[in-house]
Amino acid sequence: MKPERKLWHDLKKNTQDIIWNRIENLVGLGLPDVLGYNSSHRYFTVELKIASGNKVRLSPHQISFHVQHPVNSYILIRKHERLMLVAGTEIRELAACGFGSCTIIANSWATIQRVLSP
Repeated sequence: MKPERKLWHDLKKNTQDIIWNRIENLVGLGLPDVLGYNSSHRYFTVELKIASGNKVRLSPHQISFHVQHPVNSYILIRKHERLMLVAGTEIRELAACGFGSCTIIANSWATIQRVLSP
């Protein structure tokens, strides 16, 4: 199984209080990978990324999406077994400098669940 697909499966398995919908890439350029809906009746998007170094590959379309939709958008990064949830508002910093310069708002499945299901 490809690493991003495994991250998707792990996200679903470890955040069962959230209703998830995977968005196919054919829908639109830059649209995040998944749409979530929580028990507070709030929608949000999550871009799934796998990192090998300090940076993740982001297309100009992905950056543009998060710039235009800064509220309720997130980037979930996995580097080996380390998890990092970053707010979409940090997309420019993430693209330019890597996740080392961003605020990690959650770093475990339990904290990711709490952030996404307030």
